[in-house]
Amino acid sequence: MIAIYKREMRAYFTTPIAYVLTAVFSAVAGILFCICTLQMQTSDSSAYFQFLMYVYIVIIALLTMKSFSEEKRARTEQLLLTSPVSLTGMVMAKFLAAFTLFMGTLVLTVPFFAVLSMYSDPNWAKIIGCTVGIILIGSCFIAVGLFMSSLTENQLAAAVSTIAVLCGLVMTSVLNSVIDFYPVRAVLSWVSIYSRFANFTYGIFDIPAAVYYISVCAVFIFLTVRVYEKRRYA
Repeated sequence: MIAIYKREMRAYFTTPIAYVLTAVFSAVAGILFCICTLQMQTSDSSAYFQFLMYVYIVIIALLTMKSFSEEKRARTEQLLLTSPVSLTGMVMAKFLAAFTLFMGTLVLTVPFFAVLSMYSDPNWAKIIGCTVGIILIGSCFIAVGLFMSSLTENQLAAAVSTIAVLCGLVMTSVLNSVIDFYPVRAVLSWVSIYSRFANFTYGIFDIPAAVYYISVCAVFIFLTVRVYEKRRYA
């Protein structure tokens, strides 16, 4: 598992993907932070984190698109399937590699709040709550991206399908404004990733929401393992 993790990390940094995604993310996150806080002359960064969620939909889709699809295209998938590591360990190694890079991009936003604290008195409970929420949501996004990547050898198809699924999970709450039937609205709110993020923006650690995010992450990792289990014995 550790060997696969190191291999994945090496693959990110021996190709331009990690550098390009990090640079693009830093630029977009910096612009959003300036617009949502400094330009609005407010220390409330809740809106910034909400927009950041949509940025991560694209960033993580591009980050995970090659995780398994590249193995199929390069015909190195059989090496993974016959390696002395469990399928769960293989999938978790790729998940942890993508999660490490995701956390690296999030760490790059720390100086933004250092600047904000120089000119205002920000609510650190909200900032910490939003950060925890984004980490949990990012984990879900990575798990979904890995699953979609395991279904195809086309990286573009993996990225587009990941973006479509993540947009569906995030944007279902928007349908609540146009649907009057309460049972349907309740189901959409329960499924929506975005609606469960609300409490984190108030500095509240929402345990049911955290359990939901972890469960979604676990389900998609489980499905990815099942895909490769079926492929190993096919």
